[in-house]
Amino acid sequence: MAKDDITKSFKFIGTRPNRPDGFEKVTGRAKYGADISAVGMLHGAVLRSPYAHARIKSINFEKAAKLDGVKAIITRDDFPKDREGEPLKLLENTIAGEIAYYDGHAIAAVAATSVFTAKEALKEIEVEYEVLPHVIDVDEAMKPDAPIVRENAGDFSVPEGSSPNVASYIEFGRGDLANGFNKADIVKSGLFKTEAAHQGYIEPHACMAQLDHNGQGEMWVCTQGHWYIRQMCSEVLGLEASKLCVTPSEIGGGFGGKTTIFIEPLALALSKKSGGRPVKIVMSRSEVLRATGPTASASMDVKIGMTKDGYLTAGCVEFRMQGGAFGGSPVSEALQCAFASYNMDAVHHIGFDVLANRPRAAAYRAPGSPMAAFAVESLIDEMCTDLNLDPI
Repeated sequence: MAKDDITKSFKFIGTRPNRPDGFEKVTGRAKYGADISAVGMLHGAVLRSPYAHARIKSINFEKAAKLDGVKAIITRDDFPKDREGEPLKLLENTIAGEIAYYDGHAIAAVAATSVFTAKEALKEIEVEYEVLPHVIDVDEAMKPDAPIVRENAGDFSVPEGSSPNVASYIEFGRGDLANGFNKADIVKSGLFKTEAAHQGYIEPHACMAQLDHNGQGEMWVCTQGHWYIRQMCSEVLGLEASKLCVTPSEIGGGFGGKTTIFIEPLALALSKKSGGRPVKIVMSRSEVLRATGPTASASMDVKIGMTKDGYLTAGCVEFRMQGGAFGGSPVSEALQCAFASYNMDAVHHIGFDVLANRPRAAAYRAPGSPMAAFAVESLIDEMCTDLNLDPI
């Protein structure tokens, strides 16, 4: 229906309304994840692998359990053993089983009456490791002689003969590439690499969780999506999602990095093992950088054909992205972004999701797109310089 009358005054547009959370933040009353507390609350701490790839031969926490104030210690044995698919990957990334897949991978966790006691208990846990070869560069991971991160990790899409570290493969396009490149006055290609970059949010991950023996639980979490946290935690721990209530706290930045789980299932498991007492875990900055998901690193081949007047005749890309030890890099989104701004008659896209001994990648501001735009636009700028064209 046509709107003939133009509205010239609005309730909020064109005004400067007060921020609904402004008063609490400027007065310091806003509660962030680390500010949450409860009566009888315990403090959690996490023991992390010092190796990028190692087999866990044994864990002995008898000495730690005897420390005054220690109320619960958990390892992978305290989690369900029947997880599979995505819930298994989430669980594996949360706490190591037989193998630690990256530096900082959680091995065990302690709940105690003070942060000091919990950290002292970690020092008393004895872990015997068998150090294994590791790989962190995406191109190195695809070589035939590269250390295998996880056996049989590739899905149905992976071409025969690919590296065991390829988790999935994508290919799509349209048009006649050869004909498109033949029409071009200049054809140029380039290799572009980007390293994994962390979101760098100011507030480290923090949560407080309580879980009783009936599977009824509550969580207070600094998160970008409390429904995500509820679903993921319930899948990892084998709980009914309807019995888990998640309350988001104020958040000191996330940028995509707080849309998944890291310490939350550990806090719930510690709470249950300590008799249902609330358990709070607050990550240090070091833990955040070592053990939470940054964006994926990438290695990208780009080839483009262009006429003297700046018309793009054809383009092809091959993107290789590592999403950590459990897959899930944003290579699909990167491929979709690569030539999305241009009208080309012939395009071809190939993508590899590659495993490496790093934490599982998480979202970061339009996942995959910054890397793709960097590679494609850099090559287009070079071609415009060669043809004396304005790159804009």
